[in-house]
Amino acid sequence: MPEFIADCQARLALDLLGNTWNGVVLWALRRGAQRPHELRRRIGGISPKVLTETLRRLEHNGLVAHRRYREAPPRVEYALTGLGRSLLPAIEALGLWAVEHAEEVLAAQDRAEQGAGRAGYADAGQADGTGHPGGTGYAPKSQT
Repeated sequence: MPEFIADCQARLALDLLGNTWNGVVLWALRRGAQRPHELRRRIGGISPKVLTETLRRLEHNGLVAHRRYREAPPRVEYALTGLGRSLLPAIEALGLWAVEHAEEVLAAQDRAEQGAGRAGYADAGQADGTGHPGGTGYAPKSQT
């Protein structure tokens, strides 16, 4: 029997957080209900179309709920459900990991784009300039 299966519960969670904007929108809603234009103002780089698609996807998965107000002009607010709120610790943990390791990931991407690492994993530690055989494979960019 395989150790990892395509429809396991962990994959469901990773798929939910794997979308570029899902975690960002959930995190932006952590302090309470907001209107779409408020979310766009708080989230840089998201278009109205992408925000609408993301909110619909999150609502479809039970993570966000919307409330329509019968006013003129009509008003809609989005808020986290209990299920959506339960994902906040995982999103926070990923954010903290990103703060701690972003430089390493960016350096690895730079090396990959420059064709480094094609020789295999065995050379990665020594190629990073740290002198650690089998080391991290990370060398900070020079500040020049």
